[in-house]
This record gives sequence, structure tokens and C-alpha cells, in this order.
Amino acid sequence: MNVYLPIAEMSMNGWLLVSMGAAVGFLSGLFGVGGGFIITPLLIFLGIPPAVAVGTGSAQIVASSMSGAVAQYRRDNVDVKMGLVLIAGGLVGTVIGVQVVRILRRLGQFDLVVSLAYVTFLGAVGTVMLLESMRSIQKVKAGGAALKRRAHAHSWLDGLPFKMRFRRSKLYTSAVPPMTIGAFVGFLAAIMGIGGGFIIVPALIYLLRMPTNIVVGTSLFQLVFVTAATTVLQSATNQTVDLPLAFFLVAGGVIGAQLGAAAGVRLKGEQLRFWLAALVLLVCFRVGYDLVAMPAELYSITPLVGGLE
Repeated sequence: MNVYLPIAEMSMNGWLLVSMGAAVGFLSGLFGVGGGFIITPLLIFLGIPPAVAVGTGSAQIVASSMSGAVAQYRRDNVDVKMGLVLIAGGLVGTVIGVQVVRILRRLGQFDLVVSLAYVTFLGAVGTVMLLESMRSIQKVKAGGAALKRRAHAHSWLDGLPFKMRFRRSKLYTSAVPPMTIGAFVGFLAAIMGIGGGFIIVPALIYLLRMPTNIVVGTSLFQLVFVTAATTVLQSATNQTVDLPLAFFLVAGGVIGAQLGAAAGVRLKGEQLRFWLAALVLLVCFRVGYDLVAMPAELYSITPLVGGLE
């Protein structure tokens, strides 16, 4: 069943798109990530223009995140107050990021920036998460407990203003760090077509010391609103959202997210972090390989878009 994608200007197999959406939705519900760091590279590997992959990937993340967030909310794994703070920062970052995308496309450097951003952020975050999760797993196997924040432990974050009490996460901390994290992730959502869960999850765990199960649900909750705003802005500003492509990805993503949320209950926090880190690094290596590998076609002729200014 081939489907024509008007914005991407190509045809693709509809069942393949549904399967991709289901796989990414499963990972979304399992790890608390939107899955954009997987779906966007996959679409690019299949020949979808990077700008369309980024814009449409955001639309798919909305559906898979919503499905996963509902499942996590029913398990009481969502800190709504923390999620609202993340959303406030994320909307600001998204507006800035969409404008940066417009400028980079005009300069003809968007494809390169996307690839470099994936290698840089996925490599750094994945390495840190992998090392920490391996230490936690080894400690548990040795008879100890997974790494936890000591009671009454303090850090430089405790000296920041605008303190708020997040009862579900059992935290009393400044709203500045989560709002900053949200703004950064909103910016990356526009640039890279990701929900930013692979950054939010470790940031909330390691910086704010939120419980892993609460982080997963809260991450999905904020992803719904930030990626929805990103999708609307990308469509209105850059016209890079392919609705037929998004529809097939979403159809699979909604189902996969429910299955992933159910599977995540069976894994411990340190195990979730380990497998998420491994997945992040795998995508990083694949994108990095494409940057240095010899292309199949050394030359291509494409029309000049935008003209000269």
C-alpha cells in the first residue's frame, strides 16, 4: 500500500510507516521519551527531506506522548505541577527554535546542523547515562541499593530563587532549573524534531533527584504540549509538516505507546536508564557514520530554493 506524501514529494509504503510509528510509540511509553530522536533519523534514512522529517516527527511525538502520558497518569506517575513549569519554559524555547530553523534553511545549512546536533547531544547524554546506570546496576548486584539522594542533601540548586513545592515528586526546589531545562528542550524540539525526553529524563533524575517512575510520566506530560506547539509553529512558519505521513506514524504510535507503558512497569529504574542510554548511543553512532561515510551519489542537482538576497 503506497501512499503519496505531498510535502515530502515522494511515495512510501503505508504499512512500513505504521510499523515505524508503533515501534517508536513503544519506546515512548517504555522510557518516557517522545521518540523523536529515533523517528527523525529513520525518516531521513528513508529519503524524507530533513526539514520535513523534523516538522512531521513533532506531530508523531504528540500522539505517542499523549497515549503514553494517559497511561502513566492512570498509574499516578505524573507530577502535573512540575510538568507545567517545564511546559512554560518549553514554549519559549520552541518559538526561538522555529525561527532559527527558518534562518538555517534560508542559508542552506539546516541538514548539516541537524546531523551535528544529533551526534553531539545524543553522544554526550547517552555516555553519561550509560556510565551512571552501569554503576547503579553493579551496586545493586553487589548487594547495595541503587543510587539515591541522601536525606537533607543540598546542592547549588537549593540556593536559587523562586522555590516551589512539588508534592508528587517530594521536592522543594527552585523553579528556575526545570524551566531552563524546558526552554532548552523546546529549542531542540524545533531544531531536531525531538521531544527532548532523552535530555529531560536524565536531567530531572540527576539534577533534581526526581524518582525515575515520576520522571517518565512527567516527561511524557510536558512532551504533549511542547511538541504540539512545535508542530503548529513548524507548519505555519516553515510549511514542513506532511499530514499523510504524520497520520500513518500516529496510527502506529498510539498503539505502541500503550504497550510500552505496560512493559515499563516490569523494569527497574536503573535498567530503564541503561537501555535508554544504549538506544541513544546506537542512534548517535548511526547518524555519525552517515556524516563521514562516502555517499552513494557524489553529485546531485537540485533546484535553488529561495534565490539570492
